[in-house]
Amino acid sequence: MKRRVTGIISGAVAAVSYGTNPLFALPLYAAGIGTNSVLFYRYFFAVIIYGLWLKIHKKMSLKIHRQEILPLFFLGIFFSLSSLTLFDAFRYIDAGIACTILFIYPVLVTVIMGIFFKEKISKTVITSIFLISAGITLLYHGKDDATLSLHGVILVLLSALLYALYIVGVKNIKTVRHLNGSKLSFYVMLFGLFVYIVNLKFCTLLQPLDKPLLWLYTSGLALLPTIISIEAITISIKLVGSTTAAILGSLEPLTAIFFGVLIFHEELTPRIIFGIIMVLSGVILIIARKNK
Repeated sequence: MKRRVTGIISGAVAAVSYGTNPLFALPLYAAGIGTNSVLFYRYFFAVIIYGLWLKIHKKMSLKIHRQEILPLFFLGIFFSLSSLTLFDAFRYIDAGIACTILFIYPVLVTVIMGIFFKEKISKTVITSIFLISAGITLLYHGKDDATLSLHGVILVLLSALLYALYIVGVKNIKTVRHLNGSKLSFYVMLFGLFVYIVNLKFCTLLQPLDKPLLWLYTSGLALLPTIISIEAITISIKLVGSTTAAILGSLEPLTAIFFGVLIFHEELTPRIIFGIIMVLSGVILIIARKNK
Protein backbone atom coordinates (compact mmCIF):
# COMPACT_ATOMS: atom_id res chain seq x y z
CA MET A 1 0.00 0.00 0.00
CA LYS A 2 2.82 2.39 0.89
CA ARG A 3 4.49 1.68 -2.48
CA ARG A 4 1.26 2.50 -4.32
CA VAL A 5 0.70 5.75 -2.42
CA THR A 6 4.31 6.78 -3.09
CA GLY A 7 3.88 5.90 -6.77
CA ILE A 8 0.66 7.90 -7.10
CA ILE A 9 2.16 10.92 -5.33
CA SER A 10 5.25 10.69 -7.58
CA GLY A 11 3.05 10.51 -10.69
CA ALA A 12 1.10 13.56 -9.55
CA VAL A 13 4.33 15.45 -8.80
CA ALA A 14 5.67 14.56 -12.26
CA ALA A 15 2.52 15.77 -14.00
CA VAL A 16 2.14 18.98 -11.98
CA SER A 17 5.83 19.87 -12.32
CA TYR A 18 5.71 19.32 -16.10
CA GLY A 19 2.64 21.55 -16.25
CA THR A 20 4.74 24.46 -14.94
CA ASN A 21 6.43 24.90 -18.34
CA PRO A 22 4.40 28.05 -19.16
CA LEU A 23 5.04 29.46 -15.68
CA PHE A 24 8.73 29.88 -16.54
CA ALA A 25 8.63 30.17 -20.34
CA LEU A 26 6.10 33.00 -20.70
CA PRO A 27 7.99 35.50 -18.49
CA LEU A 28 11.15 34.76 -20.50
CA TYR A 29 9.23 35.49 -23.72
CA ALA A 30 7.92 38.71 -22.18
CA ALA A 31 11.54 39.72 -21.48
CA GLY A 32 12.33 39.31 -25.18
CA ILE A 33 14.14 35.94 -25.00
CA GLY A 34 13.48 33.83 -28.12
CA THR A 35 12.17 30.26 -28.10
CA ASN A 36 15.46 28.69 -29.18
CA SER A 37 17.43 30.56 -26.52
CA VAL A 38 14.89 29.63 -23.83
CA LEU A 39 15.07 25.94 -24.73
CA PHE A 40 18.85 25.99 -25.08
CA TYR A 41 19.17 27.20 -21.48
CA ARG A 42 16.56 24.68 -20.34
CA TYR A 43 18.32 21.70 -21.90
CA PHE A 44 21.85 22.94 -21.15
CA PHE A 45 21.25 23.42 -17.42
CA ALA A 46 19.17 20.25 -17.22
CA VAL A 47 21.92 18.13 -18.80
CA ILE A 48 24.56 19.46 -16.40
CA ILE A 49 22.43 19.19 -13.25
CA TYR A 50 20.88 15.84 -14.17
CA GLY A 51 24.23 14.37 -15.24
CA LEU A 52 25.79 15.33 -11.90
CA TRP A 53 22.76 13.93 -10.06
CA LEU A 54 23.02 10.57 -11.83
CA LYS A 55 26.79 10.36 -11.49
CA ILE A 56 27.28 11.61 -7.92
CA HIS A 57 24.02 10.83 -6.11
CA LYS A 58 22.88 7.70 -7.94
CA LYS A 59 26.39 6.45 -8.71
CA MET A 60 25.18 5.57 -12.21
CA SER A 61 27.52 4.86 -15.09
CA LEU A 62 26.69 7.01 -18.12
CA LYS A 63 28.59 4.77 -20.50
CA ILE A 64 26.71 3.67 -23.62
CA HIS A 65 27.57 1.30 -26.46
CA ARG A 66 28.48 2.50 -29.94
CA GLN A 67 25.32 1.02 -31.51
CA GLU A 68 23.16 3.00 -29.08
CA ILE A 69 24.52 6.42 -30.08
CA LEU A 70 22.66 6.91 -33.39
CA PRO A 71 19.20 5.80 -32.11
CA LEU A 72 19.61 8.00 -29.04
CA PHE A 73 20.65 10.92 -31.25
CA PHE A 74 17.50 10.64 -33.39
CA LEU A 75 15.28 10.16 -30.32
CA GLY A 76 16.86 13.30 -28.86
CA ILE A 77 16.10 15.24 -32.05
CA PHE A 78 12.43 14.12 -32.05
CA PHE A 79 12.07 14.92 -28.33
CA SER A 80 13.71 18.32 -28.75
CA LEU A 81 11.63 19.27 -31.80
CA SER A 82 8.53 18.36 -29.81
CA SER A 83 9.62 20.86 -27.14
CA LEU A 84 10.41 23.49 -29.78
CA THR A 85 7.02 23.28 -31.50
CA LEU A 86 5.15 23.32 -28.16
CA PHE A 87 7.06 26.34 -26.85
CA ASP A 88 6.58 28.09 -30.19
CA ALA A 89 2.83 27.46 -29.87
CA PHE A 90 2.79 29.34 -26.54
CA ARG A 91 3.33 32.50 -28.62
CA TYR A 92 0.10 31.96 -30.60
CA ILE A 93 -2.43 30.31 -28.26
CA ASP A 94 -3.05 30.16 -24.51
CA ALA A 95 -0.57 27.84 -22.78
CA GLY A 96 -3.33 25.91 -20.99
CA ILE A 97 -5.10 25.10 -24.24
CA ALA A 98 -1.78 24.21 -25.90
CA CYS A 99 -0.92 21.74 -23.12
CA THR A 100 -4.40 20.22 -23.31
CA ILE A 101 -4.14 19.60 -27.07
CA LEU A 102 -0.62 18.21 -26.57
CA PHE A 103 -2.09 15.57 -24.25
CA ILE A 104 -3.54 13.71 -27.27
CA TYR A 105 -0.15 12.03 -27.79
CA PRO A 106 -1.22 8.66 -26.21
CA VAL A 107 -3.94 8.40 -28.86
CA LEU A 108 -1.43 9.18 -31.61
CA VAL A 109 0.87 6.46 -30.20
CA THR A 110 -2.01 3.97 -30.43
CA VAL A 111 -2.83 4.99 -34.01
CA ILE A 112 0.84 4.80 -35.11
CA MET A 113 1.19 1.36 -33.52
CA GLY A 114 -1.98 0.28 -35.34
CA ILE A 115 -0.88 1.56 -38.76
CA PHE A 116 2.80 0.58 -38.74
CA PHE A 117 2.99 -2.25 -36.19
CA LYS A 118 -0.36 -3.93 -36.93
CA GLU A 119 -1.83 -3.41 -33.47
CA LYS A 120 -5.62 -3.57 -33.55
CA ILE A 121 -7.46 -0.23 -33.66
CA SER A 122 -10.58 -0.93 -31.61
CA LYS A 123 -13.93 0.84 -31.30
CA THR A 124 -12.60 2.41 -28.11
CA VAL A 125 -9.82 4.08 -30.09
CA ILE A 126 -12.32 5.40 -32.64
CA THR A 127 -14.55 6.72 -29.83
CA SER A 128 -11.52 8.34 -28.23
CA ILE A 129 -10.53 10.03 -31.49
CA PHE A 130 -14.09 11.33 -31.88
CA LEU A 131 -14.12 12.77 -28.33
CA ILE A 132 -10.73 14.42 -28.79
CA SER A 133 -11.65 15.84 -32.21
CA ALA A 134 -14.85 17.31 -30.78
CA GLY A 135 -12.93 18.69 -27.80
CA ILE A 136 -10.30 20.35 -29.99
CA THR A 137 -13.09 21.84 -32.14
CA LEU A 138 -14.58 23.41 -29.02
CA LEU A 139 -11.17 24.69 -27.95
CA TYR A 140 -10.55 26.05 -31.44
CA HIS A 141 -13.62 28.26 -31.07
CA GLY A 142 -12.54 30.16 -27.97
CA LYS A 143 -13.91 33.21 -26.23
CA ASP A 144 -16.65 35.23 -28.00
CA ASP A 145 -16.66 32.48 -30.68
CA ALA A 146 -13.30 33.76 -31.97
CA THR A 147 -11.11 31.03 -33.44
CA LEU A 148 -7.66 30.22 -32.13
CA SER A 149 -4.58 30.79 -34.21
CA LEU A 150 -4.49 27.94 -36.73
CA HIS A 151 -0.70 28.24 -36.79
CA GLY A 152 -0.58 27.68 -33.02
CA VAL A 153 -2.92 24.67 -33.15
CA ILE A 154 -0.87 23.07 -35.95
CA LEU A 155 2.32 23.59 -33.93
CA VAL A 156 0.81 21.80 -30.90
CA LEU A 157 -0.49 18.94 -33.04
CA LEU A 158 2.97 18.62 -34.59
CA SER A 159 4.49 18.63 -31.08
CA ALA A 160 2.13 15.81 -30.02
CA LEU A 161 2.99 13.81 -33.15
CA LEU A 162 6.74 14.22 -32.62
CA TYR A 163 6.41 13.15 -28.98
CA ALA A 164 4.30 10.15 -30.02
CA LEU A 165 6.99 9.14 -32.54
CA TYR A 166 9.58 9.50 -29.77
CA ILE A 167 7.60 7.14 -27.51
CA VAL A 168 7.10 4.63 -30.32
CA GLY A 169 10.86 4.75 -30.95
CA VAL A 170 11.68 4.15 -27.29
CA LYS A 171 9.29 1.18 -27.24
CA ASN A 172 10.38 -0.43 -30.49
CA ILE A 173 14.08 0.31 -31.14
CA LYS A 174 15.80 -2.80 -29.79
CA THR A 175 19.14 -1.14 -29.11
CA VAL A 176 17.70 1.39 -26.64
CA ARG A 177 14.55 -0.07 -25.09
CA HIS A 178 16.63 -1.96 -22.50
CA LEU A 179 18.33 1.23 -21.28
CA ASN A 180 17.72 2.56 -17.78
CA GLY A 181 15.06 5.30 -18.02
CA SER A 182 17.19 7.94 -16.31
CA LYS A 183 20.19 7.27 -18.55
CA LEU A 184 17.97 7.36 -21.65
CA SER A 185 16.48 10.71 -20.54
CA PHE A 186 19.96 12.15 -19.97
CA TYR A 187 21.18 11.29 -23.47
CA VAL A 188 17.92 12.36 -25.10
CA MET A 189 18.34 15.82 -23.54
CA LEU A 190 22.05 15.88 -24.38
CA PHE A 191 21.50 15.07 -28.06
CA GLY A 192 18.40 17.29 -28.10
CA LEU A 193 20.68 20.26 -27.41
CA PHE A 194 21.99 19.98 -30.98
CA VAL A 195 18.67 21.33 -32.32
CA TYR A 196 19.16 24.65 -30.50
CA ILE A 197 22.89 24.81 -31.11
CA VAL A 198 22.21 24.56 -34.86
CA ASN A 199 19.20 26.92 -34.79
CA LEU A 200 21.27 29.48 -32.91
CA LYS A 201 24.10 29.12 -35.45
CA PHE A 202 26.37 27.40 -32.94
CA CYS A 203 25.29 29.77 -30.15
CA THR A 204 26.35 32.94 -31.97
CA LEU A 205 22.69 34.05 -31.82
CA LEU A 206 22.16 32.93 -28.20
CA GLN A 207 20.51 35.74 -26.23
CA PRO A 208 22.20 36.54 -22.90
CA LEU A 209 20.35 36.50 -19.59
CA ASP A 210 21.13 39.97 -18.26
CA LYS A 211 18.93 39.94 -15.14
CA PRO A 212 18.99 37.69 -12.04
CA LEU A 213 15.25 37.04 -12.46
CA LEU A 214 15.82 35.59 -15.94
CA TRP A 215 18.41 33.20 -14.51
CA LEU A 216 15.83 32.19 -11.91
CA TYR A 217 13.24 31.44 -14.61
CA THR A 218 15.67 29.36 -16.70
CA SER A 219 16.83 27.46 -13.59
CA GLY A 220 13.21 26.76 -12.72
CA LEU A 221 12.57 25.55 -16.26
CA ALA A 222 15.50 23.13 -16.04
CA LEU A 223 14.54 21.85 -12.58
CA LEU A 224 10.76 21.61 -12.22
CA PRO A 225 9.29 20.60 -15.62
CA THR A 226 12.47 18.79 -16.66
CA ILE A 227 14.58 17.08 -13.98
CA ILE A 228 11.99 16.73 -11.19
CA SER A 229 9.36 15.63 -13.70
CA ILE A 230 11.67 12.98 -15.19
CA GLU A 231 12.75 11.62 -11.80
CA ALA A 232 9.21 11.55 -10.41
CA ILE A 233 7.70 9.81 -13.46
CA THR A 234 10.46 7.18 -13.37
CA ILE A 235 9.63 6.42 -9.71
CA SER A 236 5.88 6.39 -10.44
CA ILE A 237 6.18 3.95 -13.35
CA LYS A 238 8.29 1.58 -11.23
CA LEU A 239 5.83 1.61 -8.31
CA VAL A 240 2.37 1.78 -9.93
CA GLY A 241 2.98 1.04 -13.62
CA SER A 242 2.87 3.12 -16.78
CA THR A 243 -0.94 3.13 -17.08
CA THR A 244 -1.62 4.74 -13.70
CA ALA A 245 1.27 7.14 -14.26
CA ALA A 246 -0.18 8.08 -17.66
CA ILE A 247 -3.65 8.73 -16.19
CA LEU A 248 -2.08 10.95 -13.53
CA GLY A 249 -0.51 12.80 -16.47
CA SER A 250 -3.89 14.47 -17.00
CA LEU A 251 -2.78 16.83 -14.24
CA GLU A 252 -0.23 18.31 -16.70
CA PRO A 253 -2.68 20.36 -18.79
CA LEU A 254 -4.79 21.16 -15.72
CA THR A 255 -1.72 22.65 -14.01
CA ALA A 256 -0.90 24.71 -17.11
CA ILE A 257 -4.50 25.94 -17.25
CA PHE A 258 -4.44 26.80 -13.53
CA PHE A 259 -1.31 28.96 -13.86
CA GLY A 260 -2.50 30.40 -17.17
CA VAL A 261 -5.76 31.64 -15.64
CA LEU A 262 -4.35 32.65 -12.25
CA ILE A 263 -1.11 34.37 -13.30
CA PHE A 264 -1.35 35.15 -17.02
CA HIS A 265 -5.11 35.96 -17.03
CA GLU A 266 -5.95 33.52 -19.80
CA GLU A 267 -9.65 33.17 -20.61
CA LEU A 268 -11.61 30.17 -19.26
CA THR A 269 -15.13 29.95 -20.67
CA PRO A 270 -17.70 27.11 -20.26
CA ARG A 271 -17.00 26.08 -23.86
CA ILE A 272 -13.25 25.82 -23.20
CA ILE A 273 -13.88 23.86 -19.98
CA PHE A 274 -16.14 21.40 -21.84
CA GLY A 275 -13.58 21.06 -24.64
CA ILE A 276 -10.82 20.30 -22.09
CA ILE A 277 -13.04 17.66 -20.42
CA MET A 278 -13.71 15.98 -23.78
CA VAL A 279 -10.01 15.87 -24.72
CA LEU A 280 -8.98 14.45 -21.33
CA SER A 281 -11.86 11.92 -21.42
CA GLY A 282 -10.77 10.67 -24.83
CA VAL A 283 -7.15 10.25 -23.71
CA ILE A 284 -8.03 8.53 -20.41
CA LEU A 285 -10.36 6.19 -22.35
CA ILE A 286 -7.37 5.04 -24.41
CA ILE A 287 -5.14 4.60 -21.36
CA ALA A 288 -7.83 2.69 -19.43
CA ARG A 289 -8.41 0.42 -22.44
CA LYS A 290 -4.74 -0.52 -22.49
CA ASN A 291 -4.86 -1.30 -18.76
CA LYS A 292 -7.88 -3.57 -19.25
